[in-house]
Amino acid sequence: MKKALIPFILILVALTANAQSTHRNYEADSIAFVNAMWQTDSMDGFIYRHYHFQQQQVFNSNQYICVIEIPRGSTSRLAFVSDTLLTRVSEFANRSNALAGINGSFFNMSTGVPVCYLKIKGHKLGDNEPNKRDSTQRKYYQNAAIRLLPSGRPRFNIPDSNRLSEYQMPDSNVMTTGPMLIYRGEVVPQRTDLRFVYGRHNRTAIGLKQDGTIVLVVVDGRHRRQSEGLSIPELTRVMKWLGCREAANLDGGGSSCMYVKGMGEDGVVNHPSDNGRFDSHGQRRVANAIMVVK
Repeated sequence: MKKALIPFILILVALTANAQSTHRNYEADSIAFVNAMWQTDSMDGFIYRHYHFQQQQVFNSNQYICVIEIPRGSTSRLAFVSDTLLTRVSEFANRSNALAGINGSFFNMSTGVPVCYLKIKGHKLGDNEPNKRDSTQRKYYQNAAIRLLPSGRPRFNIPDSNRLSEYQMPDSNVMTTGPMLIYRGEVVPQRTDLRFVYGRHNRTAIGLKQDGTIVLVVVDGRHRRQSEGLSIPELTRVMKWLGCREAANLDGGGSSCMYVKGMGEDGVVNHPSDNGRFDSHGQRRVANAIMVVK
């Protein structure tokens, strides 16, 4: 028994040391994130900023991150948009005369049909796609609901496990997505057995600070030398570092795109990855988006 105890103690010490090292790494990451010389532009009713983390400054990786912050009291608000034909985020923005925008929730790339509940101006445009094993249960990426108040301000909910529960929400504008990252100030535990969670990808997220500031984030990915992308836990940390009390993950991968009117090429300020190049021309056509409008 004594012989068996020694290796166990050594393993425990090693795990403790590794945990402390991980903590130190995240602390260094948070300092690098907060102290970065973000390029900031004051736009019409919101702030746009971006930074290219190089020399593996955060999460031992390079990352290109774009952030929009809309303060409480701004004349700008959010609006959900959709189409029966897949459409680029920049095209959605031009049609809506939007000031800015990001891609929205998940959809079937073959049919263009939303696979998460979507209601815009009182019209239901998409349902939560059934779970293969239990059609009444929702999928992992359907466990966050974003409701827009009449003012265009978002509110966040974790719906119950029944995939049809959004039918009971009286709001005229509801977008289901997921997973929820932060809820009422607490980090939401995530599954560790899904590559969707622990793999690094382009990511898009929406959040809300305690003071009512709306936060929209796009992180480039699939460009290892320029921007590797984030896992869901890493994205959660970024949203925490930005001060979010509520935050939800949106569709990512090649869909991740941010538009800011008058910036970049055709307003695209990040580097969508569908063309395989680190430029602004790789936009994917998507089923829905979130616009910043007057």
